[in-house]
Amino acid sequence: MRSLLFLTIVVSALVGCASRPINPPITQVDPSSGYRPYLLVPKRQNNDLSTLMILSFSGGGTRAAAFSYGVLEELRRTHVVVQGEQRRLLDEVDIITGVSGGSFTALAYALYGERLFSEYEARFLKRNVEGALIRRILNPFNWWKFVGGSAGRSELAAEYYDEILFEGATFGDLLDKHGPVALTTGTDLSTGSRLIFFQNDFDLLCSDLNKVHLSRAAATSSAVPVALSPVTFNNYGGTCHFQYPLWVEDVANPETQARPSGRALERYREMESFQNSKDRPYIHLVDGGVSDNIGVRPALEFIEELEASSAYSQQVGFGDISRIVLIVVDAHSSPRTYWDKTETPPGFIIQLLQSTNVPIEKYSFETVEIMKDRAEIMERKRDLKVAYAQLAGASKAQAEASVPKLTLDVISVSFDAIPTAAERAHFMELPTSFSLPPKDIDGLRAVAGQLLRESKGYEALVRSFNLSGGKR
Repeated sequence: MRSLLFLTIVVSALVGCASRPINPPITQVDPSSGYRPYLLVPKRQNNDLSTLMILSFSGGGTRAAAFSYGVLEELRRTHVVVQGEQRRLLDEVDIITGVSGGSFTALAYALYGERLFSEYEARFLKRNVEGALIRRILNPFNWWKFVGGSAGRSELAAEYYDEILFEGATFGDLLDKHGPVALTTGTDLSTGSRLIFFQNDFDLLCSDLNKVHLSRAAATSSAVPVALSPVTFNNYGGTCHFQYPLWVEDVANPETQARPSGRALERYREMESFQNSKDRPYIHLVDGGVSDNIGVRPALEFIEELEASSAYSQQVGFGDISRIVLIVVDAHSSPRTYWDKTETPPGFIIQLLQSTNVPIEKYSFETVEIMKDRAEIMERKRDLKVAYAQLAGASKAQAEASVPKLTLDVISVSFDAIPTAAERAHFMELPTSFSLPPKDIDGLRAVAGQLLRESKGYEALVRSFNLSGGKR
């Protein structure tokens, strides 16, 4: 990625920007159509609506893409009994959030389904994507694309991703798929807000996500600042009769505000900003990892919105959920540094990279810990409500029945859990690039499956699906 950064600075000095694809407007929001989880999840075949299973794939270039792919492979190998039928645990996954490198695996699986397991390695994982991008950027025959418009290097990358992986597919092409919903994120360069590639967020822009190519979503989510250019989208916000979700009324009214609603209130303010197309006719998005490199924040906010507003949980059709399972696939790196051994501080490029990477890694760690804390808080809050009902005169059975039960299981898969120091250091020192040796790709896949399989949380999850009639 450093080589790409250097070449970017050189080429940017020589050329400008080019024309770009235009995301089309909508004149009227239609909540009953489009790429929306609450519409697509219930339509999945034989889906158990009482359990919402979410995977989150972190950023980290090809390292993250291969690591997340290894988790999919392990879920595919694991069989459980669901509603009396033997199924692969992979088939129980409802939503996959993906950031940067993880977005490629998420979007490709949503598009390919079972075909992913025979094509993904050759098409993407074991291809020198970074080298190909550098060659395209340096090719003088491509420089005309960078002159006189609003496109940049990320649009060139999107074209390449379309050729090798996404086959020209749009989000509209995913509507008839029966797999999980893939949610990819970009970061608003002006405000630091997240924009998720699903119709709910594109309603804020009054734009039709169905016409947006998957390759542009992947290019946006992996548009590392400076190395790659921001991806620009037209903003038509405020022109399509957008109505805020029901949770907004519950968290925005100071008379009814109750914890947890702080993050939901902040999200409401971000939504207002996207609706202001008069002052913001264009939205410039960069790497989703800048605002959430672990891909967990949307799930955290969704849970808090459900808690803050029972009307909202019914509105989105998730009122029957009794369990949320979140598997966090974290491919963060921690390369060794040597500059503390000398009196001379590191150079400009290293300072720039560290000043960006350190806050992102710390923020990602805190987000995972918040999710784990949220799981415990939810359990304790329910216990308190049951106790209050009993104090009011209800029997224990009556009290249990009167309090809705929503549990959250957080399962973390990361290099930190590798027991051997040398092996752990090897994977943590793999570069954040879009090119890795095949042996490292295979190693990442294998260790991802092993870490998930040996996780106590995963073992408990498999047991909870009544494994007595299943097999591995």
